Amino acid sequence: MPLKGRLFIAVSLLASSVSCAFAVDLPATVAPPSIQAGSWVLMDYTTGQVLTAGNEHQQRNPASLTKLMTTLLLLENYQDQLDTISLTAPSYIYDLIWEKTTNASTADIRKGETQTLRNLLYAMMLPSANEAAYIVADYMGGGSIDNFVAMMNEEAARIGCTGTTFADPCGLDTNNVTTARDAYLILRALTSYDIFATVVATPTYDMGTNDRYVTPGTYILQSTDKMLYEGSSYYRSYVRGGKTGSLGEWQNFAGWHTQDGVSYISVVLNVPYEADPDGARPALVETAKLMDVIFDSFTIAAALDPTQPITEIPVDYATQSDTVMLYPTDNMMTLLPKEGGAALTEQTFNLPKSVAAPVKQGDVVGTVTLTIEGEVIGTTDLIAGSDVARNQVLYTIARVGEFFSSTYFKVVVMLTMIVVAVYAFLFILAALGVLKPRKKSKHKK
Repeated sequence: MPLKGRLFIAVSLLASSVSCAFAVDLPATVAPPSIQAGSWVLMDYTTGQVLTAGNEHQQRNPASLTKLMTTLLLLENYQDQLDTISLTAPSYIYDLIWEKTTNASTADIRKGETQTLRNLLYAMMLPSANEAAYIVADYMGGGSIDNFVAMMNEEAARIGCTGTTFADPCGLDTNNVTTARDAYLILRALTSYDIFATVVATPTYDMGTNDRYVTPGTYILQSTDKMLYEGSSYYRSYVRGGKTGSLGEWQNFAGWHTQDGVSYISVVLNVPYEADPDGARPALVETAKLMDVIFDSFTIAAALDPTQPITEIPVDYATQSDTVMLYPTDNMMTLLPKEGGAALTEQTFNLPKSVAAPVKQGDVVGTVTLTIEGEVIGTTDLIAGSDVARNQVLYTIARVGEFFSSTYFKVVVMLTMIVVAVYAFLFILAALGVLKPRKKSKHKK
């Protein structure tokens, strides 16, 4: 069953272009948000279910979301050496950065300075430091940025990305492309690392001291994810962290959100700055609009309970029981309104009129399809909840009865009757003398 087939109509989002607002088709009691994005995807963290998506496979520039892949490669190879390996910033990487832009975000790491991998990790994720990404790339690529970029593309393919190509390790190169769905896959892979969860949940980080920051507490990095800052207009308590990215007139954001034990990953790409009245964090504004509605009005819940029978079906040739209870095989986790929940689902059964004994517990008997407001959530098998033995006497009688009522038997009887009728007719004709035996002809000698 396709994941999108389980999309609840209440969060079906529609969009045609970056400038076109898409609306959530919610119940009348819930005000639908107006959200602007070129493409987006919202996934259930646990099940991987696509809750809503638009243009999710359309290639777009990831900007600094590129650093998510650089971070993934770093943690895959050095998560246990973040404090034991220190790298010195090579001078050539700054030429690579400045030839692309004179306004690159940095962590103020200068040529020839040395930083631990941990500091470089925080520098990439919080202020989106481009030099930190290049320092990591230089080290892991054996002094070659091209080698590291090749590693990025190999890793993207390995985790299932189909629309992603990287051209640099930081996102300044306009030849970088990804999709909302691919960005989800990269972020989802990163969430398996505890250190990543800690880093992206950190609003500020102390880089320690060096020759230029000699006073403790002065070399402080700040996250671009303002949804983490209490007191900020962008703040949301459910945000576990994320990564921003921007080039030109738009902004991206890939976020990880948890509330009441339910987690989601969202990606919005190419959100125009006009979406934020303050013009600073449009992708955060649009993410908050979507997630506020989701958390306030909906929850991921089971539409069915596999431990409880959903219906029953008559059993033929059995005396032990006239029916057998049927259970769903899938709980059909889906996005449901907090008010009403599973009670809003409609069940359509695809079952025979009866089943023939013997029946084994676990036998698939039919299916049930769930819908909400005419939209299909999905279909799951229905299985027998118990064994039902066959009564051989009833079975034999039924089979005999079936034989005598079968078309085969009726044809045989009809043909037999026809043959008998023909012979009877001929006998009558013979008795009446109509049919006389033929005399043998005589031949002269």
